[in-house]
Amino acid sequence: MLFAPKNKGFFVEKNDHGWMLARTSSASAPLVVEELREVRLNDPEALKAVISEIQPKAHPSGYLHADCGVYPPKRLLRCGTIEPRRAKEANYLSEFCSQQFRIEHEKYIIALLDAATGTQCDISQVLPKELLFCGLLNEEVVSNQDTMLEAGIYPTRLELGSVALLGGIVDTLVFSGSKSPTLVLEIGSDATHSFIVGADGVEASRPIPFGIESMLPVVHRKLNLKDEESARKLFYSNTFDFTSMGPELVQRLLKELQSSIGFFEVQTGQSIGQLICTALPSQLSWIESSIGSSLGVATVKLDIPAWLASHRITLSDRALAVSPDSRWLGLLSLLVSHHTPAVPHAAAL
Repeated sequence: MLFAPKNKGFFVEKNDHGWMLARTSSASAPLVVEELREVRLNDPEALKAVISEIQPKAHPSGYLHADCGVYPPKRLLRCGTIEPRRAKEANYLSEFCSQQFRIEHEKYIIALLDAATGTQCDISQVLPKELLFCGLLNEEVVSNQDTMLEAGIYPTRLELGSVALLGGIVDTLVFSGSKSPTLVLEIGSDATHSFIVGADGVEASRPIPFGIESMLPVVHRKLNLKDEESARKLFYSNTFDFTSMGPELVQRLLKELQSSIGFFEVQTGQSIGQLICTALPSQLSWIESSIGSSLGVATVKLDIPAWLASHRITLSDRALAVSPDSRWLGLLSLLVSHHTPAVPHAAAL
């Protein structure tokens, strides 16, 4: 099938576990998601083949021009309560970031979002008290651009995927009428970004220094494997059912989550009602179930086709065949936030 690339929309997400790609029928709604494709993280040849397949008539530049969402390890996504009357004081916000989040703020590109609405704040105006500080290191902007270009992708937009993802999740909660605080986990290789969101926006956030890698020593020890590299290969191979070992494998992460949840519930009087883990490969879906069971909360069941339809987006039969679940929510939220009528909660950097 031949088509003019300029009439199509292309979207790419690069997370800790792989590449996710989408092609849409046009650049604005109403539109059809024609293709959804997924590639392992360290398989450049497979990625090149998929890019060729979803864009059979190459762009004159030789690159796939796409809106791109990335999840750099040291990304900043933190809730903060400021003193609005002091916000215009010299260095107040930069010192707030340094003291509260323990970062070297001058090395970051930072945007401020209203934690309740998701809209980007204008620091020349009066700021809301509750903010979501979103940022990434300057060097990570460059490295991610370079990675995209090396892969044959030209980022027409390069943004923090977590922001669109959180907006999408809040929007799905509004769409479904859910009022229960929801625990959102972005479980990466070396860290987990934990959020508590509701229909009124992002209510809490915390980075946790445990991810997939923290589970591998347990796999190594319990299964008497040769080394941790053998444990890593088995972990991702989809040839062994880790479900029964799940509670033990997520134990370190679970302790940190229980501490965060306990603090939130004491502070707000609300209880966490459900859980969603995003971006995990399908063979690691048991992690979400293990955490949910251990915390005593249900996992979120999303009707993604219905939610997309509310934004005048339709999934083609080929896209539906992928059975898009929460793993695809980051990529689809990236699409929703820029190419459909404005959704207040789906703001992005």
